[in-house]
Amino acid sequence: MTNIVVPELGESVVEARVARWLKNEGDRVEVGDPVVELETEKIDLEVNAERGGVLASIKHKVGDDVKIGEVLAVLDESASAPAAQPSGNGAKASQSAPPAPPASETRATPTARRIAEDHDVNLASIQGSGAAGRVMKQDVEKAITPAAKPASGPSPAAPAAKPAPVPRPVRSGERLEERQRMSKRRATIARRLVEAQHNAAMLTTFNEIDMSAMMALRERRKEAFKEQHGVGLGIASFFVKASIAALRAFPLLNAEIQGDEIVTKRYYDIGMAVGVEGGLVVPVLRDADRMSFAELELAIRDFAKRAADGTLTLEDLSGGTFTITNGGVFGSLMSTPILNPPQVGILGLHKIQDRPVAANGQVAIRPMMYVALSYDHRIVDGREAVQFLVKIKEYIEDPGHLLLES
Repeated sequence: MTNIVVPELGESVVEARVARWLKNEGDRVEVGDPVVELETEKIDLEVNAERGGVLASIKHKVGDDVKIGEVLAVLDESASAPAAQPSGNGAKASQSAPPAPPASETRATPTARRIAEDHDVNLASIQGSGAAGRVMKQDVEKAITPAAKPASGPSPAAPAAKPAPVPRPVRSGERLEERQRMSKRRATIARRLVEAQHNAAMLTTFNEIDMSAMMALRERRKEAFKEQHGVGLGIASFFVKASIAALRAFPLLNAEIQGDEIVTKRYYDIGMAVGVEGGLVVPVLRDADRMSFAELELAIRDFAKRAADGTLTLEDLSGGTFTITNGGVFGSLMSTPILNPPQVGILGLHKIQDRPVAANGQVAIRPMMYVALSYDHRIVDGREAVQFLVKIKEYIEDPGHLLLES
């Protein structure tokens, strides 16, 4: 007998929730087969069988919370799966096509499964485009909205059908409510956001940046940059570079508190907050100070794609010394970002909007962005926080400085 246990879940993650069993008791399991899907505060992951055998017993049902090392199921290596019953149809039965596997056995990302369940789509009927035929989010979306058939022209003999009348909703005295258990990620986000405000002296300072010079530079270089590197030149890489330069000038914003000690990091692992279904994830650019503009853009694009597909790993999400979040992609003009503990600083970017500003004694229309820095006042003074944000402003308004700092 071999126990299938909850594996190590990554830095600071000690608990998971059983989201889905991919095998049933009595099923044959081969080495490497996914057996159960776990939901954690950061990602969903599959637990694979390390040995072959028959799944003798399942110890936790769907929805149970489990900790690292707990036994999920027991695998009997000496047993064999029960033989299939003969169909009684002889050769005729053997010639028929085998039935499609059930959706629970189809390899798919957690996001793809959720979308399929919401739209009542059979995963087994979808051809996966991921590794080893895994069904991805875009595969399910394509199945939900198939391509429109080309118009062949109306038949002269058949009159055009009248559109069906839209039914009017009927009001009744019933007031509907829906009760749904929080996902592991949403529950953890809720807990950590409250902890961040209770355990840190969090303050926020604001400034605004004239984006004219940076946007002009991007416009001049975008074609050559894309041709050379195969990726567009966005604003994120500029802000990563500017943040690292400012962190060098004000190192306490790249620190954390451990007990009664301040631990200042001399490396720069920059978290890039990404909004996904079910909450926010923060994949980390390791040693971002050593990355070029092109490497940053490629890494950020890869994070966004894998976040949407649900294929980020725990390694992608662990650690981080400072975080950047961009509410502007959702249209936010100004907001107060909340710290990502144990970090003591987070930079919030917002929508770029043309506004009248005073320039050289005249009123001019310029593309402006509000930026916000939330910081832990226990170790970062207001003066340092304000100067940090001013430094960001200086680098973005004169991006040539970033080339000297890189």
